[in-house]
Amino acid sequence: MDALYELENVTQRYDGRVVLDIPRLVIAPGSITGLAGPNGGGKSTLLRLLAFLESPATGVVRYRGKPTLGREFALRGEVTYFPQEPYLLKRSVRANVGYGLLVRGAGAKDIRERVDTALAAVGLDPGRFAPRSWRQLSGGEVKRVALAARLALRPRVLLLDEPTANLDKDSAELVRRAVFAAREEHGTTLVISGHDQRWLDAVCDSKLKLREGGLAMSEATQGRETGKPGRMA
Repeated sequence: MDALYELENVTQRYDGRVVLDIPRLVIAPGSITGLAGPNGGGKSTLLRLLAFLESPATGVVRYRGKPTLGREFALRGEVTYFPQEPYLLKRSVRANVGYGLLVRGAGAKDIRERVDTALAAVGLDPGRFAPRSWRQLSGGEVKRVALAARLALRPRVLLLDEPTANLDKDSAELVRRAVFAAREEHGTTLVISGHDQRWLDAVCDSKLKLREGGLAMSEATQGRETGKPGRMA
């Protein structure tokens, strides 16, 4: 199995306390891997390492076969991270969703098309929502707009931290469909943390359970539509 990520003997510490300890982990390209476990189990820390927002205290993280140490900033262009509490710029919905594309130098036509497609993917009608101010959105709509902003980038890797928290059932289903579409249409690899085990099982190829910073278990799920699962080695 090809590896997109390989972690070997990786630990992370905060204030001298070990919060993550992973002897080995391989994540394949095109896979959808779930992260389950209690709060404080290490899920968010692992996502931040995979997003190249942190470097491990010890061990090696390889991305596409090469160690990432010293290359984290350059690699962030391939990876998009969705935090537990995403925020929006004080601008219109269209400006929020298109901001990352604008920074990357995309043309106006391409930005408009991608923004409209991304909003539709998360169940927000572009004609109604694109002109709205960030102030006019509910909490659930803020979360979906923030996700649309990341989908519009069509990243190689999309890392989602609790993407369905505080969303109703219909909105969570829209997120599930958007996740599959990202993989099917753009080959995106996804790693998703969550507490909704049924949702994770429905969307992920495999699920890793983290407890006290360690990988407690790896299991296949029922969500395998296409692609290869992540695996614990």
